[in-house]
Amino acid sequence: MGVRLDASVDAFLDHLRVERALSPHTVAAYGRDLAKLVGFAEEQGVTRPEDVDLGLFSGWLSSLAHSGLGARSAARHLSSARGLMRFLLREGVLTADPTTQAARPRSGRKLPHTLAEHELVRLIEAPDASTLRGLRDRAMLSVAYAAGLRVSELVGLTLADVDFERGVLAVTGKGGKRRLVPMGEVALEHLEAYLAARDEEQERTAVLFPSPRGGRLTRQAFWKIVRRTARAAGIRGSVHPHKLRHSFATHLLAGGADLRSVQLLLGHSDVATTEIYTHVTRDHVRRAHQRSHPRG
Repeated sequence: MGVRLDASVDAFLDHLRVERALSPHTVAAYGRDLAKLVGFAEEQGVTRPEDVDLGLFSGWLSSLAHSGLGARSAARHLSSARGLMRFLLREGVLTADPTTQAARPRSGRKLPHTLAEHELVRLIEAPDASTLRGLRDRAMLSVAYAAGLRVSELVGLTLADVDFERGVLAVTGKGGKRRLVPMGEVALEHLEAYLAARDEEQERTAVLFPSPRGGRLTRQAFWKIVRRTARAAGIRGSVHPHKLRHSFATHLLAGGADLRSVQLLLGHSDVATTEIYTHVTRDHVRRAHQRSHPRG
């Protein structure tokens, strides 16, 4: 059992305080930044430094941007994380620094690139549909993108949360808030195909997407599913669950959905949080102008 990530942060802060003699204010700033990293990692089931990788850092930076953090502040968070990783390298806890490939957040780019629609089709169709696990993975990816779910919302779904007749999910979001989200015909078909096969091969469980043992699938397990499937689909770059949610919102706005509707579907309490997704491509804006303006 290796050292825990939160304990590593404490050791790093002690190093800054004692050996580098940084001011209490500076050490506290490092602590706040790294507490967010630890919290995000724990949400994904990562508690040890050696399990932190580039995909987790990309997801963390994405979540910071999603919360409205500016590029300069996000860059400071990344700098704090890099300081921690370099410290752990020197201490022999790590053998490589996972932050070396992480791109520095730039002004004007609030979110990492989303997946193109053709990439999402490849991702969702990549699992082997001749196996129960492949059917489950395809259904999870399909539902996650179709409904724009957070990882915790996806793995927390039960059979009772699905209205098969209307094709709607009852999702429990942050703070226990419930919302209804349509999932579309394709995701519903993928879900029904998986459940039909599951009824034949696996003991019945209330969990919608159980592990092979029948319990609730962990967040980290879904992260691994996404990364493994993206590699199989030949999709380059970092692909993580947040990217499916970002793609959901971006594609809706690009297709003409209004901001308020996207806010409700995502479960944002403040529309300002949703406005981060108005980074729709300039081509789309130009096409909308050409279609709608009398002199376009």
